[in-house]
Amino acid sequence: RVNWACGKGGADCRKIQRNQPCYPPSTARDHASYAFDNSYQKFKHEGATCYFNAAALITDLDPSKIILL
Repeated sequence: RVNWACGKGGADCRKIQRNQPCYPPSTARDHASYAFDNSYQKFKHEGATCYFNAAALITDLDPSKIILL
């Protein structure tokens, strides 16, 4: 999903590459959060949403507490 956000999703993911300022913490969750937010911020003025075809969503829940089945 991060690959989608950094590719077709249009996010600028240079800062989450190794040895870059936003690389740590190096977790899929943190990198995905950065990538999807970056994509949304980049395209929200063009009517973008936070839906991302079910790959991401807005939540008030702490993602570290969510159990995926």
